[in-house]
Amino acid sequence: MINTYDGKAADAKDQGKTFDKTLATTLKSAGYPPKADSSQINWPISVVILTILVIYVTMVYGPIAAMLVEMFPTRIHYTSMSLPYQIGNGWFGGFLPATAFAIVAAKGNIYSGLWYPIVIAVITFVIGMLFVRETKDSDIYAKD
Repeated sequence: MINTYDGKAADAKDQGKTFDKTLATTLKSAGYPPKADSSQINWPISVVILTILVIYVTMVYGPIAAMLVEMFPTRIHYTSMSLPYQIGNGWFGGFLPATAFAIVAAKGNIYSGLWYPIVIAVITFVIGMLFVRETKDSDIYAKD
């Protein structure tokens, strides 16, 4: 167990040095290397995987943008697209690293942080199935 310290204390600098030393010793004894070995990265596969992920994002965002525009009257098209996008990507996606890290730190399992995006995806699916209506024959120029 590594004890934290008060960064506002008079001897915070000394406590910080002690903390850093204890942390380094604990990580080394657990088998963690002092820094990542970049020679172990498979760069071509990494680029291919990232390219596939970008293609997936573009495949998803096009239909989402069209669907969001059709769901609301013309006078609020921009807001109807922007607000869900900013909430979904900004809040849920933006907090993903911090939330997943916190879950991993709390549980001690490096894979437990994957539950956050899985739960958010399931919630999104359920809400979409319950509340998103078909807009095929809707008049988007009608006044609501």
